[in-house]
Amino acid sequence: MLRAGLVQMRVDYHPFKSMLNRYFAGYVGGASRPVFFDVEATCPGLAALTRSYPAIREECDRVLALRAGLPRYHEIDPGEAAISAAGDPDRRWTVFLLYILGHRPARNRALCPRTCRVLDGVTGLTQAFFSILDPGKSIPLHEGPYLGYLRYHLALRVPAENPPRLVVSGREHVWREGQALLFDDTWPHEVVNHGTEVRAVLIVDVLRPLPFWPSLANRLVARGLVGPTYGRAVARRAERRSAAPAAAGAPAGRRRAA
Repeated sequence: MLRAGLVQMRVDYHPFKSMLNRYFAGYVGGASRPVFFDVEATCPGLAALTRSYPAIREECDRVLALRAGLPRYHEIDPGEAAISAAGDPDRRWTVFLLYILGHRPARNRALCPRTCRVLDGVTGLTQAFFSILDPGKSIPLHEGPYLGYLRYHLALRVPAENPPRLVVSGREHVWREGQALLFDDTWPHEVVNHGTEVRAVLIVDVLRPLPFWPSLANRLVARGLVGPTYGRAVARRAERRSAAPAAAGAPAGRRRAA
């Protein structure tokens, strides 16, 4: 997330990102930091999403009905091309964005009002989207660039036979519908998918819990630096490529992404 945001600003982001990660590392355990986290203890607002699974799955099914028109991940976030466009080009990783860094794609959110109401109650929310893998679409090994957030998954549609596996730092997790996990995606991770059905997950990123000063720095970076650049650009692409029906009376070219 930070990577693409600073690329939008046309600066050499590596020293800045590395500086922040070194700073945060002292508060999160460095190389001994946890891989997985307890959802309820770490971010109670995310637990409310897990409890809302039936409504969220119903709205996800509406999105799946539009699957043929959904954008691939790298079509709204070009920085993800290395992992989104990898492998068989006929097997797609598509996304349906609901929120990113203060920006709310209106057409997408209108299709999922109950999901968005719960998301709006999540403290530290930075990003939320439905992540949809075609049958057999795997995601190669990669790692998130920034220690300032944690990633939540709520499994919504998972093949019953040969379900896909998420492998994080060598530890394997098999998605189960209605179950959630929270992990640090700066650890190397990949998706191994030999399933013959679609896999759909709600992905939510939240600011990592930190003491006051590193937490303040984290919020300033997310809200003041990355949100107005990267966040705005991704939201606008998501709105332009939205497969959701346009709101009645909204003239083409005048709908706002945030």
